[in-house]
Amino acid sequence: MDFSFSPQELQWRDVARTFAQNEVAPIAREMDEKGEMPLSLVKRMAELGLLGATIPKANGGSEMSNLALALVYEELGRACSSVRGFMTVHSSLVMQCISHYASDEQRQAYLPKLASGEMIGCYALTEPEAGSDAANIQTFATKVDGGYHLNGEKIWITNGGIAHIAIIFAKLPQESGKPHQAITAFLVDPSSKGFNRSKMPGKELGHRASDHAHIKLQNCFVPEANVLGGERNGFAVAMGALDFGRPGVAAGALGVHQACLDASVDFVRKRKQFGSRLGDFEMVQAAIAEMKVSLEASRHLVYHAAWKKDQGLPSTLESSMAKLHATEAALKAASEAVLLHGGRGYSNEYPVERYYRDIKGLQIYEGTSHIQRILIARNVIGKP
Repeated sequence: MDFSFSPQELQWRDVARTFAQNEVAPIAREMDEKGEMPLSLVKRMAELGLLGATIPKANGGSEMSNLALALVYEELGRACSSVRGFMTVHSSLVMQCISHYASDEQRQAYLPKLASGEMIGCYALTEPEAGSDAANIQTFATKVDGGYHLNGEKIWITNGGIAHIAIIFAKLPQESGKPHQAITAFLVDPSSKGFNRSKMPGKELGHRASDHAHIKLQNCFVPEANVLGGERNGFAVAMGALDFGRPGVAAGALGVHQACLDASVDFVRKRKQFGSRLGDFEMVQAAIAEMKVSLEASRHLVYHAAWKKDQGLPSTLESSMAKLHATEAALKAASEAVLLHGGRGYSNEYPVERYYRDIKGLQIYEGTSHIQRILIARNVIGKP
């Protein structure tokens, strides 16, 4: 692997860093408290070309490398996980999925508008009884004249309440084979009759500025032309989309980890106890050292996964390893950061409590840590 970045990759990193630190970080606490991300940030990301991500310029995209996109997600995650989460769903789960699986007509219809921020996308797979077990979704599709009727419900759909286009996964009547072979992906207009959405009840532990929706589909009509990736190929589309989104979560965890380290170093340099800086105590130094080492290990895993994807090489295993290690390491770093801050870390006077709440979600999104371990082990051991 070439560990140097191209001028274009560094440029994208700098664009994302300037935006994140100057426009996102100053309002991150306010967004967390209000439970809302201003849509003006979406407009700014579009203006800067960030939403276009790896999408070809012919479809309105920015043609970033996957490594550049990882750098972007890292910088956004460092400032606010909710903003990073918005972009990962919009630009990776939705746009990259459409770019890879859609027809030419579908690409032209949706990708330029998604890249410009004129449209917002969401990815709707999770259901009340189907999270990690994606093959067990209960939303079903019935063929009718000119298209399909969808019935069922989806939960925890990021961007679901503000989206203009939704990728919905539903099962056609099973003809034979295994349940996942009946799944089909549909491009659905949320303004369609029978598409009902509401905010998820309760208050999230973290990612509080994200839009998380509960979607109910009641005879929601979808035209035949809006099938994505072909009938009964939806499971492959869903898993492929998660392959696009998983590196974004891993890179976002890098950003949270870096933010925890930055905050902790700043605090232990300034805070004095027993006549000395906290940073002069060996146990504190050991904690900072562990935080730094685990961060760099995560960073190498994330960058390596992105690099392999850029080389056109299989990277599912690498993405799972990066996602597992980066989120677990960042969770430990966030916990240590709260501890190092003492009582201040236990309140929202300092941002480390938000990092601690946010990183827990990254352990879950795009496949839990348990699922990543299963994927990695199966890849290493092989099928019987």
